[in-house]
Amino acid sequence: MAYQTIKKETEIEFTEKKSTFIGSVKRVFTEEDAISFIEEIKNRHKGARHYVYAYSLGENENIQRYSDDGEPQGTGGIPVLETIKKNNLRNTVVVVTRYFGGILLGTGGLARAYSRGARDAIDFAGSIDRVSGYEVDIEVKYEAHGSLEHYLRENSIDIVDIKYTDVVNIIIFVETIGFNKIYDSILDITSGDVKIVKSDESLFYKDKNKLLKEIEG
Repeated sequence: MAYQTIKKETEIEFTEKKSTFIGSVKRVFTEEDAISFIEEIKNRHKGARHYVYAYSLGENENIQRYSDDGEPQGTGGIPVLETIKKNNLRNTVVVVTRYFGGILLGTGGLARAYSRGARDAIDFAGSIDRVSGYEVDIEVKYEAHGSLEHYLRENSIDIVDIKYTDVVNIIIFVETIGFNKIYDSILDITSGDVKIVKSDESLFYKDKNKLLKEIEG
C-alpha cells in the first residue's frame, strides 16, 4: 500500500501575541520512537509551558494519539492531528512547543496557532511517498547489457549496483505497479536470454521517480 510520510526531521518557529510556538516533526515507525521524540523535544526546550503533540502510525493509521498537554481540551492535540491527517501523512509525529508570552489567545486562537505550528513544520519538512516494490537482480550476457542499460536510462530506472564477471549482474529497484511492463521489456531487449530474480515485495521511498531503501532524516 502506498502512503506519504515526512521527508526529513525539521523544526520551525513563529510568534503569536508574544507566545513563541515551535513546530517539530519527524518520521517514525513505532510508538516507542514517537514517545522518544516527544521526550527529546521536551529536553531540548526546557522551560516551555506546553508540549502539544500528535502522531499517526501505520499504513492504515492504525495508531493515532494526541495530547493538549494542559491547554484547554481540544485546542491543541486534535488540531495537530487533523493537520497530519489533512496532509495524508503516516508514520509521522508532530510536537508544537509553546513558550507562554503572558497574553491569552482564547480557544480559537490556540487552535489556529497549534494548527499553524504543525502545518509550518510539515510544509518545511516536505513529504515523500512510500510505495511497494521489488529489488530485481538481472543477469545478462555482455552482448545484451549495452541495450539493457540504454533502456534503463531512457526510462529513468536507476542502476543500484552492477557487477561484471562472466556475465553482467544489474540490480534495480522497481515499483510493483510497473514491474510487469519492465519485466516484459527486458525479455524483449534480451530476446529472453536473461535471468530475472525479484525479491519479496517491500516498501521503498519514492523521490520523484527514484526508489530508495533508506533516506536521511
